[in-house]
Amino acid sequence: MPPGKFGYCIKDKVSGKIISRQARVADNFYRRFMGLMFRNAIREEEALIFYHAPSIHTFFMKFPIDVVFLNKNMKVIRIAKSLRPWKAVTCLGSYVALEFAADTASRCHIKEGDTIDITAFEP
Repeated sequence: MPPGKFGYCIKDKVSGKIISRQARVADNFYRRFMGLMFRNAIREEEALIFYHAPSIHTFFMKFPIDVVFLNKNMKVIRIAKSLRPWKAVTCLGSYVALEFAADTASRCHIKEGDTIDITAFEP
């Protein structure tokens, strides 16, 4: 995915169900470091995309999140639901980590083995 002015849409590749219409890529050191730290919340339609991120932490965060790990084929290989602040989760073999508002995985029926599609668009 090219970094820059693009927004991203995340959806289930098989059903076409949209999971997030407002995703962005953490595409530089600062964005990767900051992630969702120090924010008060993440909106239900938002997501943050991390490439080459086999682990995610919620240090300095104020709210729980769902983390969905994908392999290089964009298949879901692990889901960490409602990961609370000051926790960490690792998934060896992960190529992409997606951060969503807590309960997004359940609300959108995301499960291991699903294939996710991430497409860029100009906002």
